[in-house]
Amino acid sequence: MSNVLLHLAEARRHGVPRGIYSVCSAHPWVLEAAIDQALEDKSDVLIEATSNQVNHLGGYTGMLPEDFRRRVIDIAAGKGFDESRLILGGDHLGPNPWQKQPAPAAMGEAVRMVEAYVRAGFQKIHLDASMACADDRVPLADETVARRAAVLCAAAEQASGGNKPVYVIGTEVPVPGGATESLTELAVTSREAAAETLAIHRRVFKDAGLESVWPRVIALVVQPGVEFNHDSVVDYDPARALHLTELLKDEEGLVYEAHSTDYQRPEAYRNLVRDGFAILKVGPALTFAMREALAALSSIETELVAQGQCSQLMAVLDRVMVEDRRHWEHHYSGDERAMRLQRRYSYSDRARYYWTAPEVMKAVEKLIGNLRRTAIPETMLSAFLPEEYRRVRAGALDPDPPSLIIHHIRQVLRAYAGACIAPTA
Repeated sequence: MSNVLLHLAEARRHGVPRGIYSVCSAHPWVLEAAIDQALEDKSDVLIEATSNQVNHLGGYTGMLPEDFRRRVIDIAAGKGFDESRLILGGDHLGPNPWQKQPAPAAMGEAVRMVEAYVRAGFQKIHLDASMACADDRVPLADETVARRAAVLCAAAEQASGGNKPVYVIGTEVPVPGGATESLTELAVTSREAAAETLAIHRRVFKDAGLESVWPRVIALVVQPGVEFNHDSVVDYDPARALHLTELLKDEEGLVYEAHSTDYQRPEAYRNLVRDGFAILKVGPALTFAMREALAALSSIETELVAQGQCSQLMAVLDRVMVEDRRHWEHHYSGDERAMRLQRRYSYSDRARYYWTAPEVMKAVEKLIGNLRRTAIPETMLSAFLPEEYRRVRAGALDPDPPSLIIHHIRQVLRAYAGACIAPTA
C-alpha cells in the first residue's frame, strides 16, 4: 500500500502541509481523467466508492467492491499507471443504504459491506455510523455512533488479514452529495464537538480492544464551512475554521477530511490543505464537468448531423430522469420548469445516477459515433468547448470526443492537484 495517507499528519508536524484529493466517482471517464492527472503529476491517486454506489449487494451501480477495484485497476493498467500508487477507499461505510431497517439488520448489512471492501483490497475505510436507523431515537448519541463505528472497525480488521487499512471517522453535515436547502449560513464544526468526537471514539475503540488500531485512524471528518446546493457555493473562509486548525496541535497524529469541497475556488484548496484539511473529497463536480462536455458535444452534433440522425442525448437523459424519479425527486423542488432546470444544471448533479441507464448509454454511444464520422470544425470547438479548443490548436489534445470529455473533467482535477503537493512514496 502507498504510504502517502499515513504520512499526511507527519508532514504537517514538520511544517510541510501536504494533501491528497479523493475522487469519488465510478464513471469510467472520470476514472480515466483521475489516472491521467496522476500520470501527469507523477503522484499517487486516491479513488473512492460510496456505500450507496458500490456494496456487497451491488449498490446503484450494480458493482461489488471487487468489481469496482477491477474497473479501476484495468483502467490504470491500460494507461501504464503503477498500481502501487493507486489507493482505493470506501466512503460513508455504515448503515446508510439500509436506514429504513432496524439497527441490528442495518448494521448486519454494514458489517458485510465493510468486510467485502476490505477483502477486495480497499485501503482507506471511512467508518460512518452516524445515520439513524428505523428503530433509533434521533439524534443518535455520540456514544452510539462510536460503538457502531467500532463494530465496523473490528469487522474490517478481522477481514483484512495482514494488509491493514487506515481509517477515517466522523461525518459531515449536510448529507453526502450537496445540500438540498438554501445556503444562507453554514455552521463550522466547533472545536469542542471535534474534540469530543475524537475522545469518545478513542475511548470506545480502547474498550472494544481496538486500541492498537488507533494509530491507523488518520483523519476526522469535520465541516470546515464549505458546501454547495443547486445553484450556489459556500466558499471556504480560513478565519472561521481557525479553531479546528488549532486543535491539530493537540492531535498531531491526525488531519481532517473535508467533504463537499466541489466547486471551490483554486485558492480555497490551497488554504484548506495549509489549514490541516489534507484530504479533499470531490465527486459531483467531476460528473458535472462531464455533463457539460457532453451537452456541448450534443450542441455541436445538432449543427453537423441531420436532425433524424442526432442522438438527442440531453433530451433522452431528461426523459429517463422523469420516468425514474427516485434519484432526484427528494432533492429537487419547485414547479416543472424549476425542476427541469435543476435536473440539467444543478451543482448537486443528480444526473450522475443515470449515465448507466441503457437508453442514455445508447444515446452517448450514438453521439460519439456521429461526431467521429463528422470532424468537428475548430471554430465550433471554440464556440462550445473553448479550453479544449485552445489545447487542440496547440497540438496538445486529440479532438476525439472522449478525449475532449476527459480533458474537460481534468480541468476540475487540476485545481485540486495544484493544492495537493503529493509526496513520493
